[in-house]
Amino acid sequence: MSHISIKKLAATALLLGAITVHATDLEDRYRQAGHPATSASMFKSLSLDTDAAIRKRVASNRRTPKNILLRLANDPEQSVKIAVATNLSAADETFLILAKDSMQAVRSVVARFEYVPVAALHILANDKDVDVRLEVARNLNSTKEILFKLSHDPNHSVSTLAEQALQRLDDEKHQ
Repeated sequence: MSHISIKKLAATALLLGAITVHATDLEDRYRQAGHPATSASMFKSLSLDTDAAIRKRVASNRRTPKNILLRLANDPEQSVKIAVATNLSAADETFLILAKDSMQAVRSVVARFEYVPVAALHILANDKDVDVRLEVARNLNSTKEILFKLSHDPNHSVSTLAEQALQRLDDEKHQ
């Protein structure tokens, strides 16, 4: 082997070693972000990770402190916000922020979420996007007040679905 080939081989080996170390570090951070025994300080650190997959994993973890979930509700990545929106540990305040998010997909997930607070559904019942209002009309936590408002929605699909939900509530009441 020539001297140049050995140098290239050594450089390649060093690079591959660095990639392996980085991959292991990423795997460790991912595992830690999903672990139920992760400390609050580690959650805080991982919630600031440059890798969105790590932040999403933190946002999905039911042991993540509420204040970190609140901050992650403002993450630039849609997938992170959606993970927060489906976390049963998120505080009502977090859902109110997500209900006003600029991304339609995030608002839609919040409107669909089974455990969303009624206050967030009130916000989403006024959403500019028809699909979000449809999800509110489908949500079993929507109150009569919300459904009555949606029964007068300018979109026929939304108003029809809300009327059907109101009828279902009346039928359940009389059983």
